[in-house]
Amino acid sequence: MILSVQQGLKEDGVDVSISQICRWFDVPRRTVYYWPTKAATCIREDLAAPIKALIEKEPSFGYRTVANLLSMNKNTVQRIFQLKGWQVRRRSIGHRPRVDALPSVAQRPDERWATDLCRVWGGRDNWLTLALVMDCHTRELLGWHLSRSGKASTAEAALEHAPISRFGTLGKVPAPFRLRSDNGLVFTSRRFTRLVKSYGLRQEFITPHCPQQNGMVERLIRTLKEQCVHRHRFETQKHASRVIGDWIGFYNTQRPHQALGMKTPAMTFTLAA
Repeated sequence: MILSVQQGLKEDGVDVSISQICRWFDVPRRTVYYWPTKAATCIREDLAAPIKALIEKEPSFGYRTVANLLSMNKNTVQRIFQLKGWQVRRRSIGHRPRVDALPSVAQRPDERWATDLCRVWGGRDNWLTLALVMDCHTRELLGWHLSRSGKASTAEAALEHAPISRFGTLGKVPAPFRLRSDNGLVFTSRRFTRLVKSYGLRQEFITPHCPQQNGMVERLIRTLKEQCVHRHRFETQKHASRVIGDWIGFYNTQRPHQALGMKTPAMTFTLAA
């Protein structure tokens, strides 16, 4: 600015020194002669290339997951994300008053399981219902079932799959523990509650209209939709089952989980067993 003022005065036939103009504007003279010396940030392409390849394959992965899968420093990965403009802007969440939540946490495996339903578009087979059962300690997805029916039979099939996956057999669990769900018609039906009791489980219902009390399985459903369902255009129920099954295998055994110290659910169960 100072130099432009001096040039303008010169064009009007007035010769004023830079020192005088600085005094007029109360600006330190040294700021006129300062030139930035910091070099432009250089990004190593040998580090950026594998990061770009991974997020192009899995766009929903954050920098912590990418750093863990590539065995790289998370601060380096985050810096590359920022400089390259690859970091997804998080949606702001306003204040929403809730009743005191009963968190769906567990201190050890098979202390509390959680279950829920969601909808998946199945192309020619229209809307499908997906039932999930997870362990609230290991975050492992133990049972799931995709069906055209949104009745209790879908939730039952997912629940039957869970003890087989965890204990290797279908029947009563070795020690009773809780199964958390919402108050939907499926989970409060006589058919489903009778099945839960036959396995030696105790049902635990969340407060009505407070889905955050079943937050772990709700977050799992969001992750599954973001990283799998929304990235594919399913043609049939069979197609959806194959793709979702592959993703669940990846989620349980390969995808690191931040809440688990960047370990996979299967690894967490192995360490806790």
